[in-house]
Amino acid sequence: MSHKCFISFKTEDFFYKKYIQENMDIDMIDKSLDYSIDSSDQEHIMRRIREDHLHDSTVTIFLIGSKSAENLGESEQKYIKRELQASLYHGVGNTQNGILGVVLPSVTDKIYCGQYYCSTCGRNHNWVKLNNDTVITEFSYNYYIPNGKCAHGEDDRFCVLVRWEEFKLNPEFYIEQAFSKRSQPIANKTRVRP
Repeated sequence: MSHKCFISFKTEDFFYKKYIQENMDIDMIDKSLDYSIDSSDQEHIMRRIREDHLHDSTVTIFLIGSKSAENLGESEQKYIKRELQASLYHGVGNTQNGILGVVLPSVTDKIYCGQYYCSTCGRNHNWVKLNNDTVITEFSYNYYIPNGKCAHGEDDRFCVLVRWEEFKLNPEFYIEQAFSKRSQPIANKTRVRP
């Protein structure tokens, strides 16, 4: 099944966006922005992105690289933040997108940190480091939606996360997984501006 996908990325990660568009045999309708909007008005630029690219897309693919962290500052992250905010928003003229985070090779070891022992439940859990040092808040909050548990299962997360190498092997599986989150109960617990 074909999904309308928008790719959110930093300029430094353009190679990966281009690789998805040109080298992956994905049954998708590409809603990505492939040109520069000629304006210095940030609100105008974001309105154009929302109206021309995001309003009828169903999945946002967020390429997570070394320049995708919240702690780089608002001026550095203004477009990614607003693209993810618009993707999460469900209202007039806009439906909520599924969010698929693709961890690029430059930050794989920084995000996937192995396992840790949980003293609460006595089991080992995977340590996936999503915080202001690795991603923007709109992604980390909606991946780790507060739930009072010692760990998050797939039903406790709205955002889907995958390593680049795994995504390349089966991109449609992960796009479909993100798309299906839109109709699951966890979709009601998301926050546009955490």
